[in-house]
Amino acid sequence: MINDIKTGTQLPGCEKKVDRRSIDLYAKASGDYNPIHTDEEFAGKSRFGGIIAHGMLVLSYLSQMLTNNFGEKWTENGRLDIRFKTPARPGDVLTIGGIIRDVKDTGEKMLVVCDVFCRNQHGEPVIIGEATMKFWKGG
Repeated sequence: MINDIKTGTQLPGCEKKVDRRSIDLYAKASGDYNPIHTDEEFAGKSRFGGIIAHGMLVLSYLSQMLTNNFGEKWTENGRLDIRFKTPARPGDVLTIGGIIRDVKDTGEKMLVVCDVFCRNQHGEPVIIGEATMKFWKGG
């Protein structure tokens, strides 16, 4: 796998549809019942004009894409530096992906840096950022 990692490689991405069920399940699992995520009336009066998905729910989709691409290497020592740009809403179809921007070989290990993104169906960025992980050679 390490030999296949090259600068400019597009990471196989994924699509996720945001729906109320996912938002409600995330609220239950996380204990985050902020009304901006759960209460139509409250959220409708907010600056967002309606329910929005939890940022960490959307971020989990990005992490899933990285796990699909890098497996244990991502879960063991991956790091994200991201910005939330626009909220995800029920009904949005999100495209999650990335590209390998840099690969540094330091002898014992490789440092892989990827530009990552999550966009809604209108092409608007929901999350943008950088993922980094270390690959120790031989294991």
